[in-house]
Amino acid sequence: MANEYNRNNMIQAMKDHAKGHIAKHAMNVEVYLKNAAGVGEHPDVLEAIEKELKIIAEYHDQLEVLDKYF
Repeated sequence: MANEYNRNNMIQAMKDHAKGHIAKHAMNVEVYLKNAAGVGEHPDVLEAIEKELKIIAEYHDQLEVLDKYF
């Protein structure tokens, strides 16, 4: 049962959560890369991209830890 409260489902939920955030922040980077002039609230586009990459790296690290240790 997919909604069962067990170890495997909790780990999968954490992985799905991290993957969703990676997809969200990767899309933000794509928007900056393809439409940098149209992003008015971010005058320093490269800094904005760097912040998004740091967030992606954090969630990527979580996935690696889950895979390696759990």
